[in-house]
Amino acid sequence: MRWVLGARPRTLPAAVVPVAVGTAVAWWAWRTQAPHFFHCPLDGCPPSLLARFPHGVVWGHALLALVVALFLQIGTNYANDYSDGVKGTDADRVGPLRLVGSGLVPARQVRAAAWTAFGVAGLAGLMLAAETNEWLVVVGAAAVAAGWLYTGGPKPYGYLGLGEAFVFVFFGLVATVGTIYVTVGTFPAAGILAGVAVGLLATALLEANNLRDIAGDTEAGKKTLAVRLGRDRAGWLYVGSLVGVVLAVLLLTGIWDRWAAVALLAAPLARRPVDLARSESEGRDLLPMLATTARVQLVAGGLLTAAFVLGGAIR
Repeated sequence: MRWVLGARPRTLPAAVVPVAVGTAVAWWAWRTQAPHFFHCPLDGCPPSLLARFPHGVVWGHALLALVVALFLQIGTNYANDYSDGVKGTDADRVGPLRLVGSGLVPARQVRAAAWTAFGVAGLAGLMLAAETNEWLVVVGAAAVAAGWLYTGGPKPYGYLGLGEAFVFVFFGLVATVGTIYVTVGTFPAAGILAGVAVGLLATALLEANNLRDIAGDTEAGKKTLAVRLGRDRAGWLYVGSLVGVVLAVLLLTGIWDRWAAVALLAAPLARRPVDLARSESEGRDLLPMLATTARVQLVAGGLLTAAFVLGGAIR
């Protein structure tokens, strides 16, 4: 059970949502934009491309993409646990259990678990690269490095206030657009905007965590973006991330498919975490934010996935 808690299950929607949305966008694009989906006449497309994706979405590739995303997230969580634990940053936490900081598990075991998870992600990524494009190896290596260096290494960028940028890029744009690419061989412009919405949801999840930990991180010298902004402005950053999700969904609705508006049904779920973000609550009083934000992320991502499925089915 301690290993499950250490993997931080409430953060795992950040891995599932981009793959689900990316797969749905891929299927929607194939259904609505064929025969010009590859931006070339079908008889003029490279034979190798058509040979790999003759029937639209390759569901096996979507499954491998999910394995990559999940184990990158788990590996990053264990790496964060290890690095913060050995630095002493987690010595006085108000959030969920940390394996090293609590003394429950030796640091070397948590480090090994992190690299085992990264190894599983890497193996699945190599299989995808072999089936699609060898350049994915570079993208995967960058994702692993970003996961480890978030709080590890001599100058962890998470301590410099750059964690939100990493999450937005890798668990938003890269994961969503990458899933589309490996499942259909290219990606539509709508996929980039969908990746923006997904990335902002993941960013809000990190901000909920960092907002709660401002006091402890300040004392430990961990200068997250929330620490740098201060309690009030960090709360507004959280709200702004969710507003950005709404704007991205509205643009998807207006430009590409009206069914994308279905995702806005998740908006009422954001009321409680937004109220907490704009309150004067600190520390333990903000503990509910992580769970409620994860719920918003999962429901909004599920609805956006359903929206593109409906958009593809009702042509």
